[in-house]
Amino acid sequence: MKKLLVLLCLSSFLLHCGLQKTWLRSSLMFFNTVCELRVYSSGPEFLRAKRQVQDIFSSIEKLFSPGRSGNRSSQFEYLLKKSLEIHKKTGGCFDITLGILKEAWGFASGCHRIPSEEEIYHLMISLGMDQIQITDNQILIPEKIKLDWGGIAKGYGVDLASQALRDLGIKKGFINAGGDIYCWGTNPNQENWNIGIQHPRKQGYVGVLSITDMGAATSGDYQNFFIKNNTRYHHIFDPSTGYPAKGKQSVTIIGPEVHVCDALSTAVFVSEKTDAILKKFPNYGAIVVNDQGEVFEYGKKYSINWLE
Repeated sequence: MKKLLVLLCLSSFLLHCGLQKTWLRSSLMFFNTVCELRVYSSGPEFLRAKRQVQDIFSSIEKLFSPGRSGNRSSQFEYLLKKSLEIHKKTGGCFDITLGILKEAWGFASGCHRIPSEEEIYHLMISLGMDQIQITDNQILIPEKIKLDWGGIAKGYGVDLASQALRDLGIKKGFINAGGDIYCWGTNPNQENWNIGIQHPRKQGYVGVLSITDMGAATSGDYQNFFIKNNTRYHHIFDPSTGYPAKGKQSVTIIGPEVHVCDALSTAVFVSEKTDAILKKFPNYGAIVVNDQGEVFEYGKKYSINWLE
């Protein structure tokens, strides 16, 4: 009886502890990127949250991985229309039709090369979001178009996952999918979340953002690149030239939706008209590091502790 009583008390204690809320964390894979999940919740609630996030990530990967562009789900339609909207508002600087261009440069396979001017010219004829037609009843994408969702789909997954966790009643949390971030509520110190903006050329940070209920995403020439003849060639292409965009080292966008931050970080990296773009997205701000290493702020201002 004593043993049984001890076991019952221990089970009751463990059950009670499992229902207590505390800070819990886990790592998941999303688009071949380690994603950190950190939330304030009970053990059982955290297990449900983790499963739900994994299910969302798996469904987004299936929809938007290379070679999946034939899918016509509501999520596919939403993100395609959103991409077209951002394409138009950014003067064409955000373009998801650059798949074959990235393949030609070897960024899809990892076998990097510099295509000839003639090859790039012929490839550019096949590109352009103006070739995608959307009507009330159908979406028409030419077979020659290979959609590249790398600049928006990961952020979209983070948006869906963070919303799902808030719908579960988790009031404090943080998701970081390789730099695509959403945080809500307060951090373990009962303060806003601190988000470091990575320095594009050395260890450490340019500055630290203090935000909550907000997303952020960064595009940089240090994330996926190769160097040949002392020239850096990176994966962020200018849709008007077919070559890697010039003039910047990194762009961080802060705002309410991560997939919009994601897309705008690419567009601003390409564009020479950052102010004009952000006037069309008044709830978003940008931290830009130019090719000389100088740091500039554009658009809506957020709280930043500068370290440089």
